Amino acid sequence: MPSSAPVRADAPGEIDPTTRWAQAAVRGDFPVGDFVRGAAERHLRDLREASKRGYFFRPELAQRALDFFPSVFTITDGPAAGKPFHLLPYQVFAVGSLMGWVNADGRWRFRSAWIETGKGQAKSPLMGGLGLYAMGWCGFPRSQIYAIGGDKNTANVLFQDAVAMCRAQVPGYDEGETLEGLGHVKIGGIGKNAHTIEHPASQSFFLPLASGENQSGPRPRMVLADEIHEFKTDAQIEIWRRAITKVAGSAMMVLGTNTAAISSHVGNGYSEIYQDIATGKKRDDTAFSLVFRVDKKDRENVFTNEACWQKSLPALGITYPIQNIREEVQTATTSKLSAASSVKRLYFGIPTGAADFWIDEEKFAAVLGPVDDAAIAALKGCRCWLSLDLSKKNDLTALTATWLDGAGVLWQKTWYWTTKDGLADRAKTDNAPYEEWVEGCHLVAVPGATIDKSFIAAQVARICAEHNVVELVFDPAQFADFETACEEIGFPAWKFEGPDKPEGTGLKMVRHAQGVKVMFEDRQHCMPRSIERFEDRILKQTIVIDDSPVTYSCAANAAMVTDGQANRAFDKKRSRGKIDGIVTCAMGAGAADNIELEGTKYDGKFFVDLDDDDDEDPL
Repeated sequence: MPSSAPVRADAPGEIDPTTRWAQAAVRGDFPVGDFVRGAAERHLRDLREASKRGYFFRPELAQRALDFFPSVFTITDGPAAGKPFHLLPYQVFAVGSLMGWVNADGRWRFRSAWIETGKGQAKSPLMGGLGLYAMGWCGFPRSQIYAIGGDKNTANVLFQDAVAMCRAQVPGYDEGETLEGLGHVKIGGIGKNAHTIEHPASQSFFLPLASGENQSGPRPRMVLADEIHEFKTDAQIEIWRRAITKVAGSAMMVLGTNTAAISSHVGNGYSEIYQDIATGKKRDDTAFSLVFRVDKKDRENVFTNEACWQKSLPALGITYPIQNIREEVQTATTSKLSAASSVKRLYFGIPTGAADFWIDEEKFAAVLGPVDDAAIAALKGCRCWLSLDLSKKNDLTALTATWLDGAGVLWQKTWYWTTKDGLADRAKTDNAPYEEWVEGCHLVAVPGATIDKSFIAAQVARICAEHNVVELVFDPAQFADFETACEEIGFPAWKFEGPDKPEGTGLKMVRHAQGVKVMFEDRQHCMPRSIERFEDRILKQTIVIDDSPVTYSCAANAAMVTDGQANRAFDKKRSRGKIDGIVTCAMGAGAADNIELEGTKYDGKFFVDLDDDDDEDPL
């Protein structure tokens, strides 16, 4: 819970607390990351310029909210329990901004707010207090306040903080006098079973709703969504966001979270939007962003560089003892890799993603880049390998093209297909934003309940017509359907059966084994070798993988299986979601670097001839 240190109301003519915090952040009076500095700079810039756009900062409205917390609420947990709820410095900026900025009609400027910090920074009691303030003390009759979550327990966290404050001693009142006891609020339910808070004087209420629960005809004044990193889908958030936009007067959605795992599409999707708002990459005058993370430059040495910890933990040394995080770091450095990954994400805002990401995630992210139409056009004439993983019926089908450029660098582009039928349901089941990916042209949804393989065959034909395709490597599962589709569209292709078998005409197609067994036969592709070559490319930064959210999702979902000889393969059964795209990327890199077949070898920088002249020339 927040500190008992007071926040002084400024005397007339002095800088208000909200602006004073922003100025201190920009000056560097305390450690802040780039996103927080951007938020502070935005506030100061808007003080000068936002009036031209119809937005105004009212310090007296901000101060009223700042004074309300320690005047009405008592801290209910931690070493400061029983003391007035004085807002933490970062909370002063958040509350002052949300309550102080208005439009020309006096309505709250911000329709949405995103507050992201490390664990233990008192987000939940802050959000509970904001809900109570909006319910009964902002002068709005019949206010409807909702706490929502991915499940009932999540929705109840901040709501129970609000209940506790209503049942706690009101600062300055006689012992035992509470908001509930004085009749200012009425709480439905006993103890932890409390389910509603009512404010009789304004006929307002505050209640929690779990994912999937609906409220008849809601007209929300404020919606508070905590623990966004635990949401499996954004459906509920979007429903309430649209409800907020329909309210003519003041209405706001406040989203609170720790940094999400990379496989959390909901948490990462929203966080990236608000990061861009903080840094000015996106303009949204109605969205407030406050993202506490260490900077990228801090990530490598974050466990030993205590000076950067406050960037993600703004309550550090105030209500969150530094010894707590030191103990977490000590445990993380002496435990398994997944513990270190979890600490980095939850406390320092480092999006380490899946705790057991199959390769160094920073290295993987570093090779992502745009492989767009212009890049592909520049690769014409370069040798190209295609790799294909077909779905059974309506899952993801992935086709990757891998080009080898003149400098020995591989370039990869992956196309994805699924079916329109049942798309929304599969998105929920797979915890993947398929509809967003389709809308963003990262995924093609074909008509029907199964994927017509002629769509894939047609794309392969287009690539072969424009590029120097060496071969297509394929997962044998479901491949007969693709062969039939090639025949149907009149595209010539033949299946390689071995060096002693006659060759066909058209595109050469070569099997790629998927298990941990290593193939020693000539012209055989196998997953252990392909993974080794793919990882080598990533670690040496000699590959560019198209920066597709679908591919990143596949990489984050991937899990490995290993045999007694340390041979590895991707394991679809153990993976967290669909991995088809990372499978085809590995297959493509393995095929392209299967250079023993071409009379050369790859030494990590150059392709070296295997003859006796010892010359080294990039192909």
